Amino acid sequence: MLAIFKREITSFFSSATGPLALLLFLLINGLVLWVFEGPYNVFDYGFADLSAFFMVAPFVFLILIPALSMKSFSEERKLGTLELLLMKPMPAWKLVVGKLLGVVILGLIALIPTLVYVWSISSLGTEPGNYDLGLVAGAYFGMLLLLLAYTSIGIFSSSLTENQIVAFLMAVILCLIIYLGFGSVSELFSDGKAALFVEGIGAQAHYERMGRGVVDTRDVVYFLSLSTFLGYLTVLRLKKRV
Repeated sequence: MLAIFKREITSFFSSATGPLALLLFLLINGLVLWVFEGPYNVFDYGFADLSAFFMVAPFVFLILIPALSMKSFSEERKLGTLELLLMKPMPAWKLVVGKLLGVVILGLIALIPTLVYVWSISSLGTEPGNYDLGLVAGAYFGMLLLLLAYTSIGIFSSSLTENQIVAFLMAVILCLIIYLGFGSVSELFSDGKAALFVEGIGAQAHYERMGRGVVDTRDVVYFLSLSTFLGYLTVLRLKKRV
């Protein structure tokens, strides 16, 4: 598993595509938050607050993570190396976890420079340094769990096809459905309990609750369960090729 993880990280930095994807993530976030006028611009928002960033990031991740994960198994299938990996004395779940961790770490690398935003917002306040870091920590933790869920979706999509573009598109659509789809469908229900139930199936409600600094065990269990389930489906898909 460690060898697979190292291989994923190495292959990422050995080509220009990977670093370019991270650069685009930071560039898009930076432009939306600090340059382009609109509801997400920090200066137009009127408060020294990072809420806009935590609202924008899930949609940028919705493109970044599928782009990072699309070749995880698609490339292996296309090159014919997937069968060789599955023939090794290593459980299929370790192969899946190794590739998943590789993409998650890359996502974390993309998030680390955004900590500059925390310092910037703290400095822009009426009283520099007077900022609720607990709220920010909770929001970043929620983003990490969402990153894990997106990665699981991307890895699963990559296991379904040898075409990386198809894997990318499938992952984007599935991420969009998981994040926004159920919340949109819940608005069609007139019954409040039914609407809340359907909304709870999606990721947006759980993520936004954590984005407000509320770290609820149910939200953590939701993301971990979703990621585990998708990882299990990926393992089943790989075993069918043995």
